[in-house]
Amino acid sequence: MNHVMKIGFGVVLSLMTLVSVAAADEFKLSNNQRISCSRGLSAGKLNTATCKSYAYLFNVKTSEYFRCQVSLALTRDNKEVINVQTDGGCTKKPRIFETDGNYSFDATETEPPNTNSFFGPGGYSIWASDNTAQKVRGCIIISSGLGSDISKCLDMSFQ
Repeated sequence: MNHVMKIGFGVVLSLMTLVSVAAADEFKLSNNQRISCSRGLSAGKLNTATCKSYAYLFNVKTSEYFRCQVSLALTRDNKEVINVQTDGGCTKKPRIFETDGNYSFDATETEPPNTNSFFGPGGYSIWASDNTAQKVRGCIIISSGLGSDISKCLDMSFQ
């Protein structure tokens, strides 16, 4: 009986390992991360540098994705670092395709707001494709400057 329990336990462990590996393969990190930094001078000769970076985590089965952001703010004077603050997290976004499948994905951010963003903090573009068919969808998401983002997607035609 003890031998049967050991075999059963081994089978359960094997299945759990296979399930966890399969689940891990459903999410892919985008290949196109961006970082932007800015500097500012404060009263009393303090210098502040703030950097932000974005990445995207994509579910290759459902085409849902997460937009992730991390930021770091560093304040220093001429002799020492006075303060370091970090913040970040991921926000779930809607599906790009309506049905489950096997998808690829990439994303890119706009440059910092003072270069090519007209209405607010900028936007980003999303590209997703079906790995089993000639199907590509491109999406652009921009800030409206009125509190909500505007998102439009377009299926690509092939000529």
